[in-house]
Amino acid sequence: MGGVGIRDRVIRDEIHKDILVPAHIARIIDTRELQRLRYIHQLSTCYYVFPAANHSRFIHSLGAYHLAGQLCDQLQEIHPGRLSVKDAELVRIAALLHDIGHPPYSHLLETAEVFATFHSHETWGVMMLESKETEIGNATREVLGEVRFGRLLAIMKGESEYDGESIEPFLKEIVSSQLDVDRMDYLLRDQANSGAQIGGFDVHRVLRSMRVDDEGHLYIMNWGLPAIEAYLVCRFHMYQQVYFHKVNLLTQSYLLRMLSRARELHIAGELELQPGLRDMLINDELGVREYCRLTDADVQLGMMRWADHTDPVLSSLAARMLSRREFHKSLRIDGLSLEMADRLVEPLSSMLTKAGFAAEEDLIIASISKSGYLPYSEGILLQDGRDVSQASPLVRSLVEPDQRVLVFVPEAIRDEAETKAREIVLPYQSSLAHFQE
Repeated sequence: MGGVGIRDRVIRDEIHKDILVPAHIARIIDTRELQRLRYIHQLSTCYYVFPAANHSRFIHSLGAYHLAGQLCDQLQEIHPGRLSVKDAELVRIAALLHDIGHPPYSHLLETAEVFATFHSHETWGVMMLESKETEIGNATREVLGEVRFGRLLAIMKGESEYDGESIEPFLKEIVSSQLDVDRMDYLLRDQANSGAQIGGFDVHRVLRSMRVDDEGHLYIMNWGLPAIEAYLVCRFHMYQQVYFHKVNLLTQSYLLRMLSRARELHIAGELELQPGLRDMLINDELGVREYCRLTDADVQLGMMRWADHTDPVLSSLAARMLSRREFHKSLRIDGLSLEMADRLVEPLSSMLTKAGFAAEEDLIIASISKSGYLPYSEGILLQDGRDVSQASPLVRSLVEPDQRVLVFVPEAIRDEAETKAREIVLPYQSSLAHFQE
């Protein structure tokens, strides 16, 4: 089943060191659709802040595959007969394939604001596998056979049975849950590549502490709680220091605005789009084959050309991204909500217009949010049945969802804009705090 010329291989990884790949799995890896992930940044525009954070979805997928294998080996040893060799392999493959549907720039462009034909990356991934026109769909079918291929898709979708055979929930939880191999790998990898010094966590101790309960769900041995605390604290700090970084939010806004402007100009007949960008922005009947050709390079090539376009909005956005100059500056006001930011739009727009700026282009409100740790419905259970948030005051402090809202204006008027914004926001914040008391 390995295919002509395909052998077992060892892939050297900066995080996990040696990743062992049998020949038949290598056959799946060596498909256009999975190799496409080499050309999609894991962290979107984070490299504008952390220059080394230009790692790809490809190596992350291999890392998730590796951790899934380690966890499956562990569970097979602790729970003999609970996880079959065949299902363990399907879990590994599910972890390997969990990101194949990502669009260019990962989650940033996973939005109907960009794609004329929009599906989530999970949906695109399943469509790729189910298609008879993709290398990855055909290779996976041939490696597994039709019945096991169907069971793989059922595991990835979180179904409870396939072809009359039950699927225990922990098979899906290894790949997608509050404590899955996807999160564990990207936290370790993103921290290492960004250079963020936030302490990290002991992934091997986390894995060693994991068990399966009588209902088929994963739980953590009580002695593993400190490792889980470290994992959740690492996640918290990565959001605060890396994912929520103000320049990351700003460059993401630039990119989305640039693509939106390119679409407007194309519809008006003032800009010719290359095939990839046309598929992304205009094609409302985008198929799997065309989607599988899209990478970050399509956007980057457009950016290179648009920096010299006659349209001042498009060219200024592209030029900023290419040179990293003349970035807008954020107002230094903590605790803004979207409601508060909305109150600033009219007065700040007026200020920008009087100063000779175009308010629609030079007032940027950017937001990003995370759900926080979700106990009970999707939580991490200890062996005594408690959620980790019940056992740990530290975890309880991480339960609340978090949102960061920033307002950006040209540097020349930032001080004036901050003064005006404080006059509006601070009384509102004070009244809101008094109401909550």
